[in-house]
Amino acid sequence: MNTGQLREVASQVRRDIIRMVHSAQSGHPGGSLGCTDFMVALYFSAMKRKETFHMDGIDEDLFFLSNGHISPLFYSVLARTGHFPVSELATFRKLESRLQGHPATLEHLPGIRIASGSLGQGMSVAAGAALAKKLNKDEHLVYSLHGDGELQEGQNWEAIMFAAHHKIDNLIATIDVNGQQIDGPTNAVMGLGSLHDKFTAFGWDVLEMNGNDMVEVLDGLERAKAAAGKGKPVCILMTTVMGQGISFMEGTHEWHGIAPNDAQLATGLLEALETLGDY
Repeated sequence: MNTGQLREVASQVRRDIIRMVHSAQSGHPGGSLGCTDFMVALYFSAMKRKETFHMDGIDEDLFFLSNGHISPLFYSVLARTGHFPVSELATFRKLESRLQGHPATLEHLPGIRIASGSLGQGMSVAAGAALAKKLNKDEHLVYSLHGDGELQEGQNWEAIMFAAHHKIDNLIATIDVNGQQIDGPTNAVMGLGSLHDKFTAFGWDVLEMNGNDMVEVLDGLERAKAAAGKGKPVCILMTTVMGQGISFMEGTHEWHGIAPNDAQLATGLLEALETLGDY
């Protein structure tokens, strides 16, 4: 797909997100909307995936979502890449649905490799999976996505130190740096300082990009892939706007985990569609 087509997909995914959260009257639209461009670029362009989902992940790139509360985004991208029918998105957070509020493995939903949402665990899983690929002489990459507020969990830093020590250089971990978390701005809840300096000090190769510009996202992922295999794990610090694409949701923690009403849904659908056609 070219950049224009990827933007069209991102527009459709944003509409999926707000429809799903509105229908369930529950969910997390803010971070989902902010990370949409990244996830679309990753799944529709950057990753080397098999057409049919295999839980073992052998001979293909892997992705792990650590900040599992942005499941509306993950489910939309998985459906739009053919993992399961798009119509199933309408069951989000419903009883007996495979699309739980946080991704889970019990339902055997294609595309879901781990249960996530207990923040701070994804870095450990991704590092372990990447190390397993190296031990098995599998040259494919492991990608992961994490929230910036999530890095307040100490388990992350043990895994970050582990990955550098073991030279797990097939790991590309992206941090969604939107400066917001459920209780407010990250700097007010618990300041993170310079994530660039922290990851560098822990022995990682650190890149930065604007996560809401499709051209920059594609370029950033290519730079990360080029940096892989050179002895260090790779971190992408991705600046995003929470709620990107829906004006009344943008830039505030207040839309971290609440659903739009009917009028807000109509406005959001129109805004997501204003400049782009349906996919």
